[in-house]
Amino acid sequence: MSLAAVTELRERRPLATAEELEAFETDVMAGFVLARSSAGMTDGTVRGDVINIEQIRAWFDRPLWEMEPGDADVYFGKALRGAPIGTRLSRAASLRTYFEFLELRHQVEIHAMAGRVVECPIDEMNRPRGRKDARLRIPPTVAEMSQFFSGWAAELETCRKFAPAARNYMAAKLMADVGLRVNEARNLDLADIRWELGPFGKLHVRMGKGARGSGPRQRMVPLLNNAGATLRWFIEDVWGHLDSDHTRHDAPLLPSERRNADGTAGRVGYDALRAGVADAAARHLPEWSGRLTPHVLRHYCASELYLNGVDLISVQEMLGHAWVSTTMGYVHVHRTRIEEAWLAGQERARKRLEGLVR
Repeated sequence: MSLAAVTELRERRPLATAEELEAFETDVMAGFVLARSSAGMTDGTVRGDVINIEQIRAWFDRPLWEMEPGDADVYFGKALRGAPIGTRLSRAASLRTYFEFLELRHQVEIHAMAGRVVECPIDEMNRPRGRKDARLRIPPTVAEMSQFFSGWAAELETCRKFAPAARNYMAAKLMADVGLRVNEARNLDLADIRWELGPFGKLHVRMGKGARGSGPRQRMVPLLNNAGATLRWFIEDVWGHLDSDHTRHDAPLLPSERRNADGTAGRVGYDALRAGVADAAARHLPEWSGRLTPHVLRHYCASELYLNGVDLISVQEMLGHAWVSTTMGYVHVHRTRIEEAWLAGQERARKRLEGLVR
């Protein structure tokens, strides 16, 4: 018996040129963006994934489908060794999502063009561990927050640019009093204030953060902690300095000094509100300079609601969290609540035993 020569009958195609691979890589990224958008991811989530992938691509200096576990070891173990845990986790998550897209959509093409078998370089051995929000954010005390806002309010009487300073103050009050995020506050319209709802009035938050980047989640937020009175002051005494047409359908609650193409007031920017809080902290709460952020104000709101007897489920609904476990990470007990609860439990136990003791 003799061996017969077997010839591959399928067409043999040469590997793609560098120019063809470059064009293909660009098309793949465009398809990735479209697919993520089709899945309902927000623009911010998609943009974050693209930025992460481009950062890794710039370091690797080759198409990412050539990346192997050893390359990922070097990137996360050396290049990102000193980076914050949030950066490491987000880069790893974006890379895994991108490779999942490559495997599902372009596995055959990449093998034909580049001779590579697509396989994610992140595995259980080199996957970055940890939680992005693992750092405990203990907010200021009630006395410190009172000092902060009273000093800021007094400054408004003499500051050079009253209207934008008062607007930033109003935004910070909404973060501390009712737990709004920066983006939620800046996207409020005048029409989103529903004075007629409930005993205090409510805010219709249209641009709430969605779970897993799935898009805005709307909610109604009651104007607790005297937030309604602060809002009335702002609308009656400040708003007209920034905008002139309160009847406009989309008139922003927090206008910018800049004007749109049609002459109407624009919406205040994200960075302007963050900078406003940081600048005020440096002047009126210097021990918190560089640490007091809008997110810390939100933690303060959650903690104070809980300390004043609001249950966790209600705090969760107020802050717009999808999971109560997230809310629990926002509640920080400054005072002796745990000790007092323990003593109260001991007292209840003692009373139950009184009838048994002779």
